Amino acid sequence: MVEIKTQGELDVMREAGRVVARTLRAVKEASAIGVSLRELDEVAAQVIADNGAKPSFLHYQPRSAPSPFPAVICASVNDAVVHGIPSDYRLRDGDLVSIDGGAYIDGWHGDAAISFVVGTADPADLELIATTERALQAGIDALVVGNKLGDVGHAVAGVGRPAGYGLLEDHGGHGIGRAMHEDPSVPNEARPGRGLKLKAGMAFAIEPMFIRGGSDEYRHAADGWTLHTLDGSRAAHVEHTVAVTENGPWVLTVE
Repeated sequence: MVEIKTQGELDVMREAGRVVARTLRAVKEASAIGVSLRELDEVAAQVIADNGAKPSFLHYQPRSAPSPFPAVICASVNDAVVHGIPSDYRLRDGDLVSIDGGAYIDGWHGDAAISFVVGTADPADLELIATTERALQAGIDALVVGNKLGDVGHAVAGVGRPAGYGLLEDHGGHGIGRAMHEDPSVPNEARPGRGLKLKAGMAFAIEPMFIRGGSDEYRHAADGWTLHTLDGSRAAHVEHTVAVTENGPWVLTVE
């Protein structure tokens, strides 16, 4: 069952979304050659606490996970697509970094992700990130009353596939609200005009995950969480929490 949120409930999600946006901005600003992923996690934890929110990811354990997630953010570098656990790894020149973060206020969640390059960027990595961001916007633009969820996935894939990128297999966006992950799943590739009909008050996390080498396949790291591209190529991940309203999509995870 997909919950229809009231305006008041969406307003609280908007406040959580602002915290997420501030957190991601602070983490990106702190990212530099020589900084460890664990240090970035500490930055995120401080920002969330300073803004009166709580981290959505810390100790989160879905049924598919072998253990609770041990950090505040997911920090995925280069061929790690998503769910990277912050470690003592220190950023190097040219690293492609994806940071995923979530926070909640009064039991209502926001969830977003960004990708960026530290130091000297490979133009191909910048194009990968830019294309993933365009796909996110295309998915957001499809979140209008009367459309179907399939229209969202069709929009995302319609940007990524022609560019030659892979779309992380079996992964996509999701409903969000009282829980960080709610029904339904939101595929990043789908047939238009299919699936759930969108209504005002629904909220979704839209999150393209594109793989530079063109393959959709991935492998699990030994930590049980991190997903790496199977071909070893780099990946980008961007995400926003968005509400469906009578006036069009409302992006909640911006400052």
